[in-house]
Amino acid sequence: MTGPRPTDHDIDAEAFRERALTSLVRARERTTLLTTCVEEPDLTAQHSPLMSPLVWDLAHIGNQEELWLLRAVAGQDAIRPEIDSLYDAFEHPRAERPTLPLLSPHEARSYAAEVRGRALDVLESAAFRGTTRLTDAGFAFGMIAQHEQQHDETMLITHQLRKGPPALTAPDPVPAPLFTGPAEVLVPGGPFTMGTSDEPWALDNEGPAHTREVAPFFIDTTPVTNGAYLRFIEDGGYDDPRWWTADGWAHVRRTSLRAPLFWRRDGGQWLRRRFGTVEAVPHEEPVLHVCWYEADAYARWAGRRLPTEAEWEKAARFDPATGGSTRYPWGDADPGPEQANLGQRHLRPAPAGSCPGGESPLGVRQLIGDVWEWTASDFLPYPGFRAFPYKEYSEVFFGPEHKVLRGGSFAVDAVACRGTFRNWDLPVRRQIFSGFRTARSAAL
Repeated sequence: MTGPRPTDHDIDAEAFRERALTSLVRARERTTLLTTCVEEPDLTAQHSPLMSPLVWDLAHIGNQEELWLLRAVAGQDAIRPEIDSLYDAFEHPRAERPTLPLLSPHEARSYAAEVRGRALDVLESAAFRGTTRLTDAGFAFGMIAQHEQQHDETMLITHQLRKGPPALTAPDPVPAPLFTGPAEVLVPGGPFTMGTSDEPWALDNEGPAHTREVAPFFIDTTPVTNGAYLRFIEDGGYDDPRWWTADGWAHVRRTSLRAPLFWRRDGGQWLRRRFGTVEAVPHEEPVLHVCWYEADAYARWAGRRLPTEAEWEKAARFDPATGGSTRYPWGDADPGPEQANLGQRHLRPAPAGSCPGGESPLGVRQLIGDVWEWTASDFLPYPGFRAFPYKEYSEVFFGPEHKVLRGGSFAVDAVACRGTFRNWDLPVRRQIFSGFRTARSAAL
């Protein structure tokens, strides 16, 4: 005997429940890989004052999951209330976290596992419609999956900063045919819809959707490559104040920047260190580990500029055939390997021009995945912004101190990457998986 036919309401809820389960499991598999591939001393050490010990990230992931899924959604009592302050990212700067009485690797793993077991029980019975904003469409579960993946990317950065032999392995991207398409693409002027009001797991700074007017401009078809950036270096780019903002030039002099982070010159050859391996800098890959000041200086040297955040998003989402905005450059379907290099499948960007399946209707490639792309814009709220579910996610970072990055990198999971997703960082940061592409205004 069969039961009643599910309604659309039920089907939607079950689809979101399955998506949440898949996303949480995939994130935990990655967390486990990143925290079991090294011995305990590497988990508890601080490999850079810019980063937390890996064991802090592990317990923090569990603590955030407990706070939001067990306490806020399910109303359960705290498992270990005494550790909340230790894993509050706003209470303790990264540089001082090794001095805290942190959970040991064994304790952190046990704690995160206990939280996850209870969270999956909550997920199994949670109502996904008509309850609260936290549970509608499984938002809280999606938020936690994204949070864990963001910390997985942070831990991957820590692995890159870590000294010693390689601890991670992954296949290289499939070699791509040499890209012979146009160097730049014209993006037509006019209005487009920026941001989103209907992406169920979008984070607060991605909305609300609103109309932006953008003048016509040209944008690079692919991210700037190592080979192109080498020409800037060899032309004395780091020695010429003409290409740098005042703050950027002061930063170059103060820190003696000469090349992207992890690069060094060996005779007539440039080498880089990548996850414990030293290799020749591959000219065809997008440049990686440059700060905003470096990206901006290169663009000026090239007679161009960084795209604004609105320009970047129009290039990534605008479909001239319909006049509408899509979730991704290729449409609304979730990304796969044909569209984007995401999810730590590889430990490097794919060569410029790869993933033709991810090309936008205007012909722009690799807007999603490979490298985070610096934009010219400060991180500011959209008109009508409302913080949710807590102001510390976005609101406290708004202002001219932070620059916006877009598009994700090879280290980003698909659950935390879409055409509206906004990342931000200080203009001096280089340990992140950051690159860029350039733009220029079209003559009117």
